[in-house]
Amino acid sequence: MIYFSERYRSAQQEIMDSTEFKGREMKNLLLDLKTVNKYLGGNKGIIKGLDKLLKERKKNGPLTIMDVGCGDGELLRKCHDFGQSRNYSFNFIGIDFNENMLKVAQQRSENYANISFQKVDVILNKELIPNCDIAVCGLFLHHLSENEIEALLKVLLKRTTIGLVINDLQRSRLAFNLFKIFNKLFLTTKTAEHDGLVSIARGFKKQEIINISRNIPGQQSEIHWRWAFRYQWIIKKTV
Repeated sequence: MIYFSERYRSAQQEIMDSTEFKGREMKNLLLDLKTVNKYLGGNKGIIKGLDKLLKERKKNGPLTIMDVGCGDGELLRKCHDFGQSRNYSFNFIGIDFNENMLKVAQQRSENYANISFQKVDVILNKELIPNCDIAVCGLFLHHLSENEIEALLKVLLKRTTIGLVINDLQRSRLAFNLFKIFNKLFLTTKTAEHDGLVSIARGFKKQEIINISRNIPGQQSEIHWRWAFRYQWIIKKTV
């Protein structure tokens, strides 16, 4: 049973958060996630936020974009296509703690010479987080507690030269119930159904994001609601 609360973020765990998650179920889930991103705008908030951040902060030479919790690397491939369409010169790093997922990411990105991947547990091994110009987090932070988010963002801000772009879920009962319908119509795996509902229950109210941002020095935050029940959070480095 998956519980939802308007007042509190859920502490329930997602199936995909296990390092043992692999094989056919993982590949089927990735297909479901691609469907979710197609219809519910999973990557658009990141791309638009990246575009805004780049327009405001110019830098000569290639820029390094790092995806935290990169999964199969789809977001980096979308960022690559965006960069080419705007004549940006990008290098990309994807980091994730799941070795099985990274193998899939490497296979699916083999035709992208400027995309590389590293195994990093950003909670247990923050010292291994690479330097970059912009870090992106697409539907990743809801996997963490508020204290873990705050600690991670402070480190990421130190690792970047420009800032961060975050896209994550609004905790909304309407979204929770609508996802049940979406699941029946479009998704195929029990994992997608379970993890999708848990993700929404672990999502954020806007004030919760504001409260986290107030504890992170040396930055300026912009927080915007986006379809479908997402928050786009742009963090501009100021020091």
